[in-house]
Amino acid sequence: MNGIGSLIGSHSVNAEDVLSAPAGIAEVRWVLLGASPRRALRAALQGLLEEGAVLRACRVRRAKFKPGRKLTVHYDAWVRSGGTDLRRSVVAVWDRGEGGIHLDPRASALEGEAVAAGLAAPFRGLFARLPGWNVSVLVSPLDPRFPQLIRLSDPRHVAAMLAGPLSQASGVGYRISTIRYRPGERHVLRYEPSAAPVAPTRAVFAKLSRSDADVARAFRVATRVADRLDASGGETRALRPLAAVAEDGVILFPEVSGRPLSELLCRHDGVTWHLQRAGRALRALHSGPASLAGALDGRDFATEVEAVRRASEHICALLPRTGAVITHTLERARSAYDRLPPEAPTFTHGDFKADHLWVSGGGLTVLDFGSCAIGDPALDVGKFLADLRWWSSLSGRGSASVRGAFLESYGAEGSEARLLRARVYEALFLVVFAAHRVPLYHPGWAERTARLVQHARALLGQLP
Repeated sequence: MNGIGSLIGSHSVNAEDVLSAPAGIAEVRWVLLGASPRRALRAALQGLLEEGAVLRACRVRRAKFKPGRKLTVHYDAWVRSGGTDLRRSVVAVWDRGEGGIHLDPRASALEGEAVAAGLAAPFRGLFARLPGWNVSVLVSPLDPRFPQLIRLSDPRHVAAMLAGPLSQASGVGYRISTIRYRPGERHVLRYEPSAAPVAPTRAVFAKLSRSDADVARAFRVATRVADRLDASGGETRALRPLAAVAEDGVILFPEVSGRPLSELLCRHDGVTWHLQRAGRALRALHSGPASLAGALDGRDFATEVEAVRRASEHICALLPRTGAVITHTLERARSAYDRLPPEAPTFTHGDFKADHLWVSGGGLTVLDFGSCAIGDPALDVGKFLADLRWWSSLSGRGSASVRGAFLESYGAEGSEARLLRARVYEALFLVVFAAHRVPLYHPGWAERTARLVQHARALLGQLP
């Protein structure tokens, strides 16, 4: 760590070094924490601000490294303007110079549209290119691949769009905030109604993503899931969408009250009942009629293994020894899965985890249906078990009791082969968590990542 610290404070690294084949964690951490790149980013953002506005803070929120190709860094920027502190989402993309982000005339027109409508304020521009660094900087709500994000950030358009689904007069005003800003991938916006007598009582969330390109189909899937859980008669329901707006490529959801189950798992606070509800709800989805799956795409084990390999590319590049363990683990997972008895594909949630289960009023609400597919139900079980291991490790307590509560209610009897396949999926998702959940800028990144990967390998070693 001393070597990394001295490198961060020095000028011995340049932009080309970061994406080169022999780049290591020291070079990546230099981009994320080093004085020189941070000064360059701050200068670029300050240059985009209106006169009198001041950039007060710019903090790393997320980093995604694709070795040899690009490094994408997400920031929260706080700007002081007119006596008020405002937060804006910013993304900086480091590239190799060729194929970097450049605004074409259409994207420049989008930027101008946002500025003219006052949606960029306190910024006077939403894009900057730092050629000496090969860095592109985008500020929300600009995204050339999602041009509708501009109008979906316009209070006037939002009021008119929501008037139908919410049965409200178009005069209701909304405060718009960015929940997730992932240019080229997905976005989530929050619409907070103004305190007017006719305003709805709950906020509305707008979700845009590449996977929801057919918003009408995604709306039908989410509605079918809600119908299925309602019909199952349990204490778990699904978040029912309000509407799909095809012309804006967006799905609207109501705000959910309560807290995510992950918060309770971190404290190990009264989670048994909620885990039992989660198990029964997942079983109800897996045993649902064929109509529940509708025209969903299929997902197979080979596809999942390839997704894990892609997700862990940066680990293999930055930590070669841990990368070798990942390669061995994926090969062993393929071998183990192929030996286990298969079963007919069913409806799968695809992203069943504690962050997508909200606890309120004694009940449980299932969220996020963008990953639903036809596939092996063991995927959902394995991902949730891996998720329970993750949150239990953060609480410092064992996961045996929470896993037992979930599996007992899911109905492990008669599902021995499914549970064995779930353990293979669990190992895969522990590798995914090592790739996605341990921040590159965390000082213990290497150690935590290696520990998770070793745990995944050990799980496969325990299979009969």
